[in-house]
Amino acid sequence: MDLIFAEATPPGRGGVSVIRLSGNGARAAAEKLVGSMPKPRHAYFRDLVDEGENIDQVLAIWFAAGSSFTGEEVAELQLHGAPVVVRRAVRALLDQGLRPAEAGEFTRRAFLNGRMDLAEIEGLGDLLAAETEAQRKLALRAASGELAKKAEIWRSWLIEAGALVEASVDFADEDVPEEVPDRAFELIDKLRTEIEREIDGFSAAERIREGFEIAIVGPPNAGKSSLLNRLAKREVAIVSDIAGTTRDVIEVRMDLHGLAVTVLDTAGLRESDDTVETIGIDRARKRAADADMRLHMSDTGEVSPDLWKDGDLRVSGRSDLGVKLGDVQVSSVTGQGIDQLLTRIHERLADQTAAAGIVSHERQLKELSVAAMALTDTRDLPVELVSESLRVCNSALDRLLGRIDAEDYLDLIFSSFCIGK
Repeated sequence: MDLIFAEATPPGRGGVSVIRLSGNGARAAAEKLVGSMPKPRHAYFRDLVDEGENIDQVLAIWFAAGSSFTGEEVAELQLHGAPVVVRRAVRALLDQGLRPAEAGEFTRRAFLNGRMDLAEIEGLGDLLAAETEAQRKLALRAASGELAKKAEIWRSWLIEAGALVEASVDFADEDVPEEVPDRAFELIDKLRTEIEREIDGFSAAERIREGFEIAIVGPPNAGKSSLLNRLAKREVAIVSDIAGTTRDVIEVRMDLHGLAVTVLDTAGLRESDDTVETIGIDRARKRAADADMRLHMSDTGEVSPDLWKDGDLRVSGRSDLGVKLGDVQVSSVTGQGIDQLLTRIHERLADQTAAAGIVSHERQLKELSVAAMALTDTRDLPVELVSESLRVCNSALDRLLGRIDAEDYLDLIFSSFCIGK
């Protein structure tokens, strides 16, 4: 592979900038700039010199092949974060013939060199994109290899079950205990139960990763836009006494006690002869129906019957005027009741995430579904087909971790990674 480099810290002015080199010859390339490198995993304070000129004072670190993030020889130079210093160091590396790394190329090399599996890499990508505590915790579990550890346990059950099944085929005429097939099916049932539990937890885990949507719905002038502005703590929606002001869906992203939430302000629900407003109302109904939760606002405490679902809340937005209808009473003017509303929302969303597993990507769900399907009704199959079912299951677990047939996913996964990672 080419010897590559990249600035691993965000570009621009800062206290420190880290330039990372990876590939055969990384140490030699760094030594041309800073002199002798330290022992692996030690740091030396060195002068960075280019063309005989002292450019900066840096910390130089070296990782031997097989003991680095990428699995290759890696050198890191920690420079002062002045853009001019970074540009000069980059130019010096380019003059040596090093190639700038592409987005995610360091992590791709870690995968190709067996340092990470595909599920860990997806978790790392999620960790880099995490906005809330719940997303961080979920991503860290995946990036730490929790799914791979489970898959290895599942594989050990497959191996034992497969050996028992093969024994019943190869030694059918020998003195093999009759309970051998039963033990194999016990392992198969146990494995299927474990996989199905992860499948059942996918929806909740996906919601944590992607975030929840909460739609504010109700008739015109019910206080929907005022509530959105209060939640956003800024003016994001136009508030007017004129009915039908909100025509399109307005979104606000927020961190609700560790959960990523997008609050939607929708057009007031009513019959209208205005073509544009009608389009907005249709969009409002669709987005509200697809949302994870709805806040029904009105001056009468009524809800939209066609949109009401279990877990929704009725919200009165005029508590400062003495209106006490609904499940929660708030005032967008004074802020009264807002904290209580957010607590109620969080409690209901937290209930939905209680069963979250580690699987949060459609690709992972697909492979686990294939594995679970292969293990379904194996007791009714001829023993030869049971072996085939175990093989199909094992192949699905290999694809889950990217050990086979991973090429189709790599470009898609790494397209979201930043340069230097």
